[in-house]
Amino acid sequence: MPSSSPSRNLHKPMGNGKLGDHHQQLSNLHAAMKRHGGFPRLSASSTALVLLPLVLLVFTFFFVYPREFELQAMMSACAPPATAGVASSSSRLAEPAVVRKPDFRLLIGVLTRADLYERRHLLRMVYGLQLASGDLAAHVDVRFVFCRLYKDDQRVLVPLEILAHGDVIVLDGCEENLNGGKTYTFLSAVAELYADDPYDYVMKADDDILFRLPQLVESLGAMPREDMYYGATIPCSSMDPFREYMAGMGYALSWDLVEWIATSDVARNHSVGTEDMLTGKWLRIGGKGKNRFNAKPAIHDYRNPVPVDQCEHEFMPSTIGVHRLKSNPRWAEALKYFNFTAGLKSSKFYKFD
Repeated sequence: MPSSSPSRNLHKPMGNGKLGDHHQQLSNLHAAMKRHGGFPRLSASSTALVLLPLVLLVFTFFFVYPREFELQAMMSACAPPATAGVASSSSRLAEPAVVRKPDFRLLIGVLTRADLYERRHLLRMVYGLQLASGDLAAHVDVRFVFCRLYKDDQRVLVPLEILAHGDVIVLDGCEENLNGGKTYTFLSAVAELYADDPYDYVMKADDDILFRLPQLVESLGAMPREDMYYGATIPCSSMDPFREYMAGMGYALSWDLVEWIATSDVARNHSVGTEDMLTGKWLRIGGKGKNRFNAKPAIHDYRNPVPVDQCEHEFMPSTIGVHRLKSNPRWAEALKYFNFTAGLKSSKFYKFD
């Protein structure tokens, strides 16, 4: 009979499991390997079964292992939190605060003179306290605006202010005269200075008016963003914003009107004169400011013992701005009425009666 082939020996049952049978099978396998010069030749399916683990090992080493941390991060991001559906107090505290995008951006330019250091100090406190509260729905910037410096002390003290506060705009193209073209120069300069990051509104304000920023922001928040002219109407007896113009104590223009003023021959050719009257004239000639809003009586003048006109009246809880605070006692009276010192805490370092 022909001798059995190695493959037959490999597939032959291994007897009854006795130790002698195992030795016999190993001897037969060793003899077959000698006859064929080494390991027996494997079939294609057997070769695939041998090579597959090697391929997987190579893939894991060269491709998976270098990206171990990346894969872990992906798995962590996809996996549900360990306490899904249960929000503990510690996890709530760890969540990042939601930063609300402001409803609009407002620039208030306080037109003043370089010599009025004390007034700027007061206004910085008044507006700084309101801005620091963090409860405004808009982004508000306050800048102090005056024309070129012409005194030696100004050329030293004003740069110190700029270093300390960064809230000063010095205009080159005007003289320090409110009716000599300063407002036109201010609006034209703003259009250029902030062209890359424009505001929604620009407000021209006197340095003797107190604006209550939360009330101002709430009022402006309901205004259109384009072709908008906002303030307190003149004459004082009128409530019609289309009759004349807005009082120079403080009025706001939408950004598109500021850009138009900066490039308009109408404004350039009529820049000298009563500044608030001129602003109304520019808009009337140019057919601009179709959206006009009168903020009276919320914006008003300080009430004198003997009232001069109907622009004056007492402070009100709804007051947005009060004008003609020409002295520190008037400022103190207004700030006391609106309770600006409410946040002052008791301390051993001071005592007030």
